[in-house]
Amino acid sequence: MRRHLLTRASIVGAVAVAVVGTTVPAVNAQPDPDSSALRDAVTVDAVFGHMEALNDIATANDGERASGTPGYQASVDYVVGLLEPLGYEITIQPFDFAFFDELSPSELQRISPDPKDFVNGTDFLTMTQSGSGDATAALQAVDVTIPPGAAANTSTSGCEASDFAGFTPGNVALIQRGTCTFFIKATNAEAAGASAVIIFNEGQPGRDGLLAGTLVTPGITIPVVGTSFAVGAELYANTQAGETIVRVFTDTISETRETYNVLAETPEGNPRSVMMAGAHLDSVIDSPGMNDNASGTAAILETAIQMAELGIEPPNKLRFAFWGAEELGLLGSAHYVSTLTQSELDKIKMYLNFDVIASINGYPFVFTPQPDDGTPAASAEATEVFNDYFDSVGLPHDPSPLVPAGSDHGSFLDAGVPAGGLFSGATGIKTEAQAAAYGGTAGEPYDDLINSPGDVIERVNLDVLDDMSDAAAHGIFWFAFRTPAQDRPMPAPEISTADPMRAVA
Repeated sequence: MRRHLLTRASIVGAVAVAVVGTTVPAVNAQPDPDSSALRDAVTVDAVFGHMEALNDIATANDGERASGTPGYQASVDYVVGLLEPLGYEITIQPFDFAFFDELSPSELQRISPDPKDFVNGTDFLTMTQSGSGDATAALQAVDVTIPPGAAANTSTSGCEASDFAGFTPGNVALIQRGTCTFFIKATNAEAAGASAVIIFNEGQPGRDGLLAGTLVTPGITIPVVGTSFAVGAELYANTQAGETIVRVFTDTISETRETYNVLAETPEGNPRSVMMAGAHLDSVIDSPGMNDNASGTAAILETAIQMAELGIEPPNKLRFAFWGAEELGLLGSAHYVSTLTQSELDKIKMYLNFDVIASINGYPFVFTPQPDDGTPAASAEATEVFNDYFDSVGLPHDPSPLVPAGSDHGSFLDAGVPAGGLFSGATGIKTEAQAAAYGGTAGEPYDDLINSPGDVIERVNLDVLDDMSDAAAHGIFWFAFRTPAQDRPMPAPEISTADPMRAVA
């Protein structure tokens, strides 16, 4: 890293050596870091430039940057190629994951009696990690229990190998949801010689709609689809009336692949006080993933670059993380956290997450712990830092629940690490108040095309990206200079709440 261009003292400013009317030492006062130089350096043009580079990578690689694909590997190379020459200590952390892709739409048909084409996405869906194949055969129900004229009770259909006693090899198995995993049901069916599997929803209220299931791990080689209870009950009724011939077609890849997390750490800083900032680097399959999440990637990447270029050497160690396989269930961040000892986790004083920060009809949202949601109390500190920042620059903002399942911050919250972050909205609807305060269109989604091929660079809102990138840079800077509470032997002196950039105890 370029060093000694900007000293800690010149960035943070002097901390008062005495507080009138109290004997609290000045060392206990929380500094109020001035992030303006960094925010000026992190320009929206530069951030968007990284997004354009990632878009070019997607264009050159079948329109996607999903983990386990060449587009993701090229994205990793892009990040490393920019940060390694600046002196960051780079760790490329490999891990295996279950890769899955549908190469063409699946099909489900009743050939006889009464031929019918069921509708993909309405009547049925391919189960994630389904095998590939084209099976036309008799449909055979496996331990299905549907009381006449009623929804089902809890089902154990397909959970035991004995359920398949008398099953005719080559037939398509009709199995009901319930009790055990879809993987167990499909494994038992394949072992019994089924050529395909149809798993339908169980039937109780809340368990009757279209079944979008996952088999979790690769290994099933035959087609497996999920249906609504209504479709399953219809097919079951057909089997009770006589022979029913169906066709199940899937065209998939289901296999274990390797992907990577990228970690870039400052050589300077207290290794016992680590501040982390992260964004997932992968897209979903068949998408360039511009808002989700080239936007967050680009913001923290440019922040890391400019901190090095400005020679900023904060007292805390900074660790930037670019996660793999977030779109498959936060797999990269979960893997990373699983490799840390409790002592290593304790050294991470804050994790900030930036995911979807350039929504076309976006609005500034700050991740906010909810009452009794079990998140670490210190996570509220990140919320206050971002709220104070937006107040200081006159931008509106609303809370967004700090839901652990929402993005990679969840992996840290689950491990007891304080976390926060920013978000500019997805499929939710912008309110009249938000549109009046910030602009955009009330009554329309913030961005309804994330996680789809429509998440393209032409839909990036540069004004939202500019505001959120500045906020991200400020939050990262703040915690880079923050004195951890446990390192302050006495509470910080009270600071007027009239100061919009007030200290956070």
